[in-house]
Amino acid sequence: MSEPRAAPDRNPAFVRLWSGFLSARVLVALALLTLQLAGIALGQTVSLTLPAASGLYLLATLVVRATRQHSVPPPQPGVHWLATIGIDLLAYTGLQLLQAQTSDSMNYTPLYGFSVLMAGVLGTQVLALGTSAAATLLLLALAWWGGVRAGVDATTPALGAALTGTAYFIVAYLTHQLAARLLREQQHARQSQIAARTQEAVSHMVIEHVSDGVLVLDHLGSIRLANPAAQALLGRPARASVPFALAPDTRWAPLVQLVQATLTEVRAQSADVTILHEGRSTMGLRVRTWPTSAAGLGGIPEAQEPLCVMFLQDLRAMEAQLRTEKMAAMGRMSAAVAHEIRNPLAAIMQANQLLDEDLNDPEHKRLTGMVRQNAERLVRIAEDVLDIARVQHQIEGADTTALVLDATVHQIVHDWQAAHPGHTAPSLRLQAQATQVAFDPEHLRRVLVNLLDNARRYATAGADAVWVSTRGSDSGPATVQVWSDGAPLERTVERHLFDPFFSSESRSSGLGLYICRELCQRHGATLYYRRLNLKLPRGQVAGNAFTVTFRAPSRPADSASLFDTIVV
Repeated sequence: MSEPRAAPDRNPAFVRLWSGFLSARVLVALALLTLQLAGIALGQTVSLTLPAASGLYLLATLVVRATRQHSVPPPQPGVHWLATIGIDLLAYTGLQLLQAQTSDSMNYTPLYGFSVLMAGVLGTQVLALGTSAAATLLLLALAWWGGVRAGVDATTPALGAALTGTAYFIVAYLTHQLAARLLREQQHARQSQIAARTQEAVSHMVIEHVSDGVLVLDHLGSIRLANPAAQALLGRPARASVPFALAPDTRWAPLVQLVQATLTEVRAQSADVTILHEGRSTMGLRVRTWPTSAAGLGGIPEAQEPLCVMFLQDLRAMEAQLRTEKMAAMGRMSAAVAHEIRNPLAAIMQANQLLDEDLNDPEHKRLTGMVRQNAERLVRIAEDVLDIARVQHQIEGADTTALVLDATVHQIVHDWQAAHPGHTAPSLRLQAQATQVAFDPEHLRRVLVNLLDNARRYATAGADAVWVSTRGSDSGPATVQVWSDGAPLERTVERHLFDPFFSSESRSSGLGLYICRELCQRHGATLYYRRLNLKLPRGQVAGNAFTVTFRAPSRPADSASLFDTIVV
């Protein structure tokens, strides 16, 4: 049964094969003409009709090669093969007939094998067998005609022609089977190549974006491949060149020893190692390694150099993630507790209010005032915890006020400084002029107070260590920024900066920045962090900047703010 073929005009290998056969036809025709002309030159008596026929055949092959070199015919039988196989069979038959009528002793019948070979390689099995049948019939016809013309018995030449035709059938069948097998192998190789490239691209994408560090090392500790996360753990730029060696640096000796143990024992290894950096804190890493093998690499020969795949995890980040999960569980429990204590708090506040109405002693009124203030503080804390549990981002349901940004920020900073008389006042740079922003004033106060507390906690003691700046224009959104000249945040801290219950300090609840971001999102604003250089009188200073970007106001300035209207 004929093997299905790919579209010939779209298969570069098939086009090259077709072009090669066309060139071979030209060479065959040229060889025939050259041999006949050489015979004439050597004094042989040769009829000029033979060189003329060979010349016409050469001209036909040249025309076909020039006009149809890139136009590959379909492999199925049809008239499209007459310009090649058809002309070849007619030319060889004509040359054999002319040879029989002259003194030329050259035998042209072996040339039929070239046409059979061409049909077996380029065409279907039907075309190959059909060409063999045509060649066999022509050979039998030539044998019969030769016997008739000579007046002798043509049985022996006919048997010879039949034997030659049988050989042509065998050659056609085997050639086509071999061509079909090579075609299957080529298609399989192309599919395997596509699959390998796809797998390589997917693996590269996964390795590039995985949060764990991934290294591929040899037995000497030379890194062949490193993803950005691994580069960061090694203290190198994210796109640093590879390969590079760990061995010369004594800090990475535990990793090199683990690689050598993995490749020596040919089994996976895992260990927690501590990396000592000069002038920096130690870094704990959880390391897992696997050796590669020829079987694991898709049959690569055993002579392939063994490599070690290493996964790195920052223990500090893992511990922070575990702590975050624990704190999140505590937060859910706290939300349930906060929900339950609101009713007792309401009863306490109501009883305190009734008691305050019956008291006249200033000292007693001062005490009831303290009770009221602390009860209100507990209510706010309970609402904060409930806000975190609900995580509501519905800005449409939140009442906002169109605030004059500069005046509001100036008042908040002034009040914050009055509450912290021992701290140096933040520097102000107000450039929003009369710009209004849509935000609840109490919510904005809570956001800025939290950011100022954080900025002062990590800033230096300089007079310009903390800056609060605003910016507003008609072409862009208004912003307020709190900047401090503190040290840069560690990568693990920055990654979880706005996560609930995450904090780099054990005494902190980790709710402040999360609440700030939630309040901003509730009013359509955004809060983000970045490391920013600020030009100060003392020069360019790097610091930590938290920026709030507001949305345009959608309510008049006299709208009320009701933080307590959130539905539980």
